[in-house]
Amino acid sequence: MNKLMAGIDLHSNNLVIGIMDMDGKRVASQKLSCKLKEVVGFLSPFKQRLEQVAVESTYNWYWLVDGLQALGYPVVLANPAGMEQYSGIKHADDTNDAFFLAELLRLKILPTGHIYDEQLRPVRDLLRRRMTLVHQRTALMLSFKSLYTRTTGQEMSLGELKELAIKEAQDLYDHPANQLIAGMQIKHIEQLTGSIEKIEEAVLDCARELPFYSKLTTLPGVGTILGMTITMEVGEIKRFAEPGHFASYCRTVAAQRMSNHKKKGENNSKCGNKYLAWAFVEGANFARRYNEQCRKWYDRKAAKTSNLIATKALACKMAKAAWHVMAEGTDSDSKRMFGQAASRK
Repeated sequence: MNKLMAGIDLHSNNLVIGIMDMDGKRVASQKLSCKLKEVVGFLSPFKQRLEQVAVESTYNWYWLVDGLQALGYPVVLANPAGMEQYSGIKHADDTNDAFFLAELLRLKILPTGHIYDEQLRPVRDLLRRRMTLVHQRTALMLSFKSLYTRTTGQEMSLGELKELAIKEAQDLYDHPANQLIAGMQIKHIEQLTGSIEKIEEAVLDCARELPFYSKLTTLPGVGTILGMTITMEVGEIKRFAEPGHFASYCRTVAAQRMSNHKKKGENNSKCGNKYLAWAFVEGANFARRYNEQCRKWYDRKAAKTSNLIATKALACKMAKAAWHVMAEGTDSDSKRMFGQAASRK
């Protein structure tokens, strides 16, 4: 029985399915609305012959991948960042895109993404929402400090701002309009802080159940928030065969195109996980401030290059150390991270 490959080109309000046999012959295609019942109705006659189904990794793939997996379909997640169609093609549309996914499956060269655990994914996304709330709170704090400086000519520290009650903030100003905006901003800051704390509590309970969360907090510069971020974003560490692969996924290595030892351009610097990239850069900044060994290494690197490159290089070392911590279930080891110090005679 000839096996089949299916590609699904997914959009916000519709999708196109293309089914191809192992000889490259197009068997069937259909444009459908984003409803699981319609997708299953089209695929069900081919289910026994389907070798794999590739779903394009767009922002709204959860419902489709989870629904098909629950019904026993062999689903893989196609990574659009790793695919590029022939630029000289004369005609391209959604149907061709769907068959292009099926063709890559047939040739076994489809770049795929990781399908995160369905039960942990909402918790991971909740932690990502926390970052959005933190950005909103920071914007409000900066706006409040700016208003205070414009109207008084004085500076207010972040610590003083955090201690202000709504009435105290309003009493800083004489004009009713300034009193209104100051009171509203402090109220919103308090509400955002409460929401952030609730999210942190919920995510921390889940992160503690994962085996390598406590190990990650032994890394220099990694505390509760960064430990939770790394834990929830990685998911399954075994998908990274080497520490270098994990560091690349964390965007801590240079994206370059080299030929004959010469730089020929930049590769896709956005390939990887932006949340892990943020986490390890933040960890590197904390580590160089509060860990003596990290600070000395950073200072030597910065003296030869620049502060930016030194921070990124330290983040890369931390990412590789994190891989060993998670893959081997061990605590952080400074000797592995920086090497054995040379003995003096």
